Amino acid sequence: QVQLAESGGGLVQAGGSLRISCTASGGTVSRRAMGWFRQVPGKEREFVATISWSGGITWYSDSVRGRFTISRDNAKNTVILQMNSLTLEDAAVYYCAAGRTEFAPTSVVSGYDYWGQGIQVTVSS
Repeated sequence: QVQLAESGGGLVQAGGSLRISCTASGGTVSRRAMGWFRQVPGKEREFVATISWSGGITWYSDSVRGRFTISRDNAKNTVILQMNSLTLEDAAVYYCAAGRTEFAPTSVVSGYDYWGQGIQVTVSS
């Protein structure tokens, strides 16, 4: 059973940067696409970014493209989301997710088998 744990969240000023990580345990995610989603109270979970199992394909939502970068280190079972030029609209709970083995990366919530517990990112003005 794969378990995912996010780390690195916190408070940042608008315009600043933050890096959040997701580390897998209980199994390898090296053959799984990985994704980041976010959610604010009262809204559905929203796709942010995804990366193929090889790291060769990345895909971003329109709202973060050009500001966020997703990367992975399969040797460390880790996925990272580097977030730059943060805005108030980026404040949310961010979730890491592991997709199905050897499936293509997807922006759809139902395409992921495992989820982390989420980590808060707060952006102040």
